[in-house]
Amino acid sequence: MRLLLVRTAFVFALPAVLVAVWWVASDSSTDVYWPPLRTILETFPDVWTGDRLKDDVLPSVLRLTGGYALAAVVGVGLGTVIGSYRRVRAVCEPVLEFLRAVPPPVLVPVIMLFAGIGDTMKITVIASGCVWPILLNTVEGVRAVDPVMAETARSYGITGVARLRKVVLRSASPQIFAGLRQALSIGIILMVISEMFAASNGLGFTIVQFQRSFAIPDMWTGILVLGLLGFLLSVVFHLVERRVLGWYHGLRASTRRSS
Repeated sequence: MRLLLVRTAFVFALPAVLVAVWWVASDSSTDVYWPPLRTILETFPDVWTGDRLKDDVLPSVLRLTGGYALAAVVGVGLGTVIGSYRRVRAVCEPVLEFLRAVPPPVLVPVIMLFAGIGDTMKITVIASGCVWPILLNTVEGVRAVDPVMAETARSYGITGVARLRKVVLRSASPQIFAGLRQALSIGIILMVISEMFAASNGLGFTIVQFQRSFAIPDMWTGILVLGLLGFLLSVVFHLVERRVLGWYHGLRASTRRSS
């Protein structure tokens, strides 16, 4: 219990310090574009009511979830195939390096031509950016599977789907989750960018509307909501990762103790 309290204190210590610095630094501000934190917090409950959360935050979360899930399925699937076969990797690697170098926001106008301006476009934009860290980390994770482990599985007749699930994906799962973690932050950024183009709701759309109408404190509350959303998603991801990779973290902990 004491260790949990210490860890919790460390987690919230830096945010508390940053909020305190922000409060003190902006307390006497008269700049229209840099309102005091006190004013922003007083505005917050008036702006982010239950209806606005349902109309703007929920659609954003659903789009992010759809794009992120699509990227995870495509990234892990293609990454497993590319990482497992040397010839496939040799053929695909130049194309993957080219596509990875194209910034996803640049593709927004192109995707709008094919997918329209609805949720399909926004989900596609999110998926197009999230897929690369997942794909590349999966490729490297599959390539790094211990040859001795793979040969042992083959000797015991573990082949096909069982080998893929029990040996390849399990061994590559720490690397895959590293890519998923990177993709989550990219997905939040692309969610906001995609909602700034031809949208009628969502966090990105709402923040831009506040900015255009010079409702600056309201705009800052939207930025705070984005930060809180990112923090909550990070906590959820961490809990899932700890549960799925419990064997890996336990192995690392035992290795540290033995050394």
